[in-house]
Amino acid sequence: MLNIFVCEDNAVQRQAIMQIIQNTVLIEELDMQLVLDTEDPYVLLEKVKTSQNTGIYFLDIDLKARMNGMKLAQQIRLFDPRGFIIFITAHSELSYMTFQYRVEAMDFVLKDNPAEAKVKIRECLLNAMERYTLQTNKTHKVYMIEAGERKISIDYEDILFFETSSNIHKVILHAKDRQIEFSSTMKELAHALDSNFVRCHRSFLVNKNNIKEIDEKNRIIYFTNGETCLMSTRRMKEL
Repeated sequence: MLNIFVCEDNAVQRQAIMQIIQNTVLIEELDMQLVLDTEDPYVLLEKVKTSQNTGIYFLDIDLKARMNGMKLAQQIRLFDPRGFIIFITAHSELSYMTFQYRVEAMDFVLKDNPAEAKVKIRECLLNAMERYTLQTNKTHKVYMIEAGERKISIDYEDILFFETSSNIHKVILHAKDRQIEFSSTMKELAHALDSNFVRCHRSFLVNKNNIKEIDEKNRIIYFTNGETCLMSTRRMKEL
């Protein structure tokens, strides 16, 4: 999943940008979430420091603060080198500064033409999703899920375990930052996934790389994010 951040000091313009983003994510069914909108670059930077996901950053250049958008982008690059940075500005002549600051901006969106800005923001979101999917497939093993009309890619390393759902012919994927229910069976998953995934119970299939601790006495498996699942006596030795 991609996290979206907006830093714009004009409240009206910030609200307009957020509305375009939210509508695009909803209509295009993109695997993204808007996690922060703010006028304060320092607030955004603190959020980025703790974020675990790659980000898309819509940044105004003139933020009426000690840190302008270019300097903010430089700082973001220290914590999210793969992130997508888009500058939203009324000053097209400032585009050359991206070379000076070496921030590798994905695009510039000009505020002067609201209709064009709406199209550009949508294009940026779609392009970022496409690039992120390609990057992820090249660098990480990915499991693809079809949940309703959405296609979602999850890094193997982010999957904790799969659980049988109470809904027939469905399972629940437990990832580090979310849960997703989709159509499948434990038998199909065990066949599709690699050897890092082990059936520990008739209702659970676990990623052994994300196990933090195993309580053999009570047959409980603890994962790196604090979640737990059960382990059967019969499967204990295999695990």
